[in-house]
Amino acid sequence: MSFSLVDVRFLFDRATGLFHRGWLSLRTRGWRGTWERLHAQFQRVPAARRPSLYFPATDPASGGLPAPTALATSTEPRVSIVIPVYGQLAHTLTCLRALAEHPPRMPFEVIVVDDASPDQSAEVLPRIAGLHYHRRAENGGFVAACNDGASLALGEYLVFLNNDTVPQPGWLEALLRTFDEIPGVGLVGAQLLYPDGRLQEAGGVVFSDGSGWNYGRFGAPGDSRYGYLRDADYVSGAAIAIPRALFAQLGGFDTRYAPAYYEDTDLAFAVRAAGLRVLYQPAARVVHAEGATAGTDTGSGIKAYQVRNREQFVARRHDMLSAQLPAGTIPAPALLHRKQKQILIIDALTPTPDRDSGSLRLLNLMRLLIEEGAHVVFLPANRSYAGSYTEALQHLGVETWYAPYAKRAPAWLREHGSRFDSVIVCRHYVAREFLPLLREHAPQARVVFDTVDLHYLRERRAAEIAGDKKLLYAAERTRNLELDVIARSDITLVVSAAERELLARDAPQARVELLSNLHRIAGAGLPFSQRQDLVFVGGFRHPPNVDAVRWFVEAVFPHVRQSLPQVRLHCIGDDVPPEIQALSAHEGVLVHGHVANITPYMDGARIAIAPLRFGAGVKGKINLSMAHGQPVVATSCAVEGMHLQDGLDVLVADAPEAFARAVVQLYSDETLWMELSIHGLENVARHFSLDAARETVRRVFFNTSP
Repeated sequence: MSFSLVDVRFLFDRATGLFHRGWLSLRTRGWRGTWERLHAQFQRVPAARRPSLYFPATDPASGGLPAPTALATSTEPRVSIVIPVYGQLAHTLTCLRALAEHPPRMPFEVIVVDDASPDQSAEVLPRIAGLHYHRRAENGGFVAACNDGASLALGEYLVFLNNDTVPQPGWLEALLRTFDEIPGVGLVGAQLLYPDGRLQEAGGVVFSDGSGWNYGRFGAPGDSRYGYLRDADYVSGAAIAIPRALFAQLGGFDTRYAPAYYEDTDLAFAVRAAGLRVLYQPAARVVHAEGATAGTDTGSGIKAYQVRNREQFVARRHDMLSAQLPAGTIPAPALLHRKQKQILIIDALTPTPDRDSGSLRLLNLMRLLIEEGAHVVFLPANRSYAGSYTEALQHLGVETWYAPYAKRAPAWLREHGSRFDSVIVCRHYVAREFLPLLREHAPQARVVFDTVDLHYLRERRAAEIAGDKKLLYAAERTRNLELDVIARSDITLVVSAAERELLARDAPQARVELLSNLHRIAGAGLPFSQRQDLVFVGGFRHPPNVDAVRWFVEAVFPHVRQSLPQVRLHCIGDDVPPEIQALSAHEGVLVHGHVANITPYMDGARIAIAPLRFGAGVKGKINLSMAHGQPVVATSCAVEGMHLQDGLDVLVADAPEAFARAVVQLYSDETLWMELSIHGLENVARHFSLDAARETVRRVFFNTSP
């Protein structure tokens, strides 16, 4: 393998950067916080990531799998599951047993269409309570059976499910959630797996000659290429969902493909012709014993119709096929997303939006880019799989890479760099490592440096508060590194007007764009009379939060308790250090640590506090509270660059006694509380919503002019 000077530079920059950040972390976070951060940086995904699959247990006493006695179906279903069967009773019973043992968490019905089976299906299946059994007089094939089932359905959605499948727990919820969360969806297909856990299909690819490709076949389901929601040319009829009204509008499965094959492919093309999307949903996992009913030999039996129907399909969809990949192409993400702007995002770690505001901002930036039509690829610098946080990105449609599927940065960029129109690199120490690699392996890409916040400004303020000359020296070194990265980037993103003004002096030649925190408006929450207590939200790996809570509890809260003896402070945030945990000894202070669902505290606490004495950027804790209609008392440092006015949409105080008076006043004055609540919601909508950032995103990422 070739190894260039740029690769050596990358390793050198990484090593020196790690040393500097480690030393600074020890000075500000202590050994415990530094060790936890180091562990997160270098943890690795296991080499094998095959899923643990569910299969109904067989009953040795009965010599196999008994029929389920009942299905928990509804007479008013939201979804109708249509299962066409022709023989293969054992497979049908396995499928029904899976639905009985793990019923969907929504009203559903199951319609089994018996296509004149020659076995005992007609005797066994009607005895299952809750099952709608329909037997055709004569065999008509998959198309006829599915169309019959659809005509009997009552649900808003149709789900066609092969009888040789074992749907995994949660499969149906994932399919239907796609329609609920993503606008303009017409058809959704599941991730199909072989019984041994290998991937059978991650959405289908159709070439210009009408031939198809089972994307991901025999691969690992956890492979980064196959684990994210994406548009597909077609999705296999073995497990698909479609609105019943749309299926009827399109005429059902086209009978020209009877008895079977290409009817699902043609349906996908019809859905797209109607202006709707066809999506592959990897969170909906279904085991499929491929060929159990029809076999796999295209030279004989029903499988022979696959060859004939391909000709029918090409004749019918000739115009649409001209835009497909040519036959013989090896599908890969770069080609599957060839019609979109492809944007790579690199950050130190996978975003954890329930733990820090920077992560929430990055997640919403990804969401905004996707809304604008881009395909987003995310590479964490540590290449670590982050469990539910990684899956959250994949469910959003972000192509998320991690080890072992992502090679080390030089090799990964050598393979993928040429596909990107833009690259966003977050944090100066990450950008310093990656910039030389990006210039060599992605020279066509616009490099956007996202400061997240100006680190040197935050470090300088911390050093001044602490009176630590060594920290002040470290802040100056960070300034030099950060300004160097800014100079070598095409565009720099900052989160506040104050930081943009600072860079106008410190980096006058740089192109700087303001892209602040991004929040969804949650709404007003509970009224004043139903709220109580104070809340602070912030992760404690961030030194300004540690200082803020200690200062408030020790210097401010005693004054508050003199006037409001029953009021409590709820302190929420992960990575709680001993000095913060010790504050729970103070009467009225509750240290909760990480809280998975923070909404009850946003909607139920009367006031949020932001007592920051140093820091930089825009404070997500303030945005978060205001997006829930929760008024805030903050310091001048905390509201910097947030377009807030003391007395209008926030109360501002810096001295302990003044901060306490502001808390007591706001806690007791319902009229003032309502004014701040309403104006805070307006502030978030005007300055920190996705719509507020849309123009900047379009200018930076979708306009090629500088």
